[in-house]
Parts: sequence; structure tokens; C-alpha cells
Amino acid sequence: MELIKQSTKNKRDLAIIEVLISTGIRVGELVRMNISDVDFENKECVVLGKGNKQRKVYFDAKTKIHLKQYLESRADNNDALFVSLLKPYDRLEISGVEIMLRKIGKRIGIDKVHPHKFRRTLATKAIDKGMPIEQVQHLLGHAKIDTTLE
Repeated sequence: MELIKQSTKNKRDLAIIEVLISTGIRVGELVRMNISDVDFENKECVVLGKGNKQRKVYFDAKTKIHLKQYLESRADNNDALFVSLLKPYDRLEISGVEIMLRKIGKRIGIDKVHPHKFRRTLATKAIDKGMPIEQVQHLLGHAKIDTTLE
């Protein structure tokens, strides 16, 4: 994961990767987020998950720093948390995140870098550290525990 972060070329991409790593959110949840969904003081954000269910997710101090740096560098008024790098600065789409990650993967010689990899990594680390499976289920926004166990 460190190599992926070091291979980013701009503040937006680094912020995206930090959010994916620290929260484990789905890429669809990431691109639907608005700036107003982020609470920097409590290092949490509200995401709209599958089935239009809202949940809070938490991020670490490093993610907070990179998110703030990215937002301070933006020259637009879009409500979306993540926008395209070029005018008209539209809300970033799932495909944009996937393409960006694939390009980074190619640069560093890692095949199949995709957003879901960060989600799985977070879940695996949480389980390895002894987090109860029910908490991991909640963290990932799974309705059924069977999905978490897969």
C-alpha cells in the first residue's frame, strides 16, 4: 500500500487512496460523498451505502491531512468531495477511480490494483487484530454477516 501511495501524482489521488485505505468504503460510496459529509474534527464521514443506507465511517489523522491538503488545492465550487482534475471539475465517477488506480498499478508493476482491494485489506487487518466479525460487518456496511465472512 505504501508503494501505491508513493506513486500518486497529485493531491486528489493521494487523498482518495488514503480514504479507501483508512475507511474501507466502497468506491461507489466514495464518489457519492460530498464535502459536507466530512467531519474533520471527529475524523468521520457519512456515506450512503447500498440500499440507500447511511453509516458513519472513521478515518485516521494521515487521511485528515491529505483530505485537507486536497480540498485547499481545489479551484472549484463543486459540492462533491472528489472531482475531475480538469475543468469543468465534475464529480468523479467510479470508472475514474478505477482507471486512476490501474494507471498507478502499471507504473509500479502491480497488476489488478482496484478499489475493492483496499476494502478487503482493511477487513483482513481488522480481523487479524482481533476485531469481532460483527464489528467488521458494521464497518463494511454489510447487511448480512455471510457477506463479511466470504
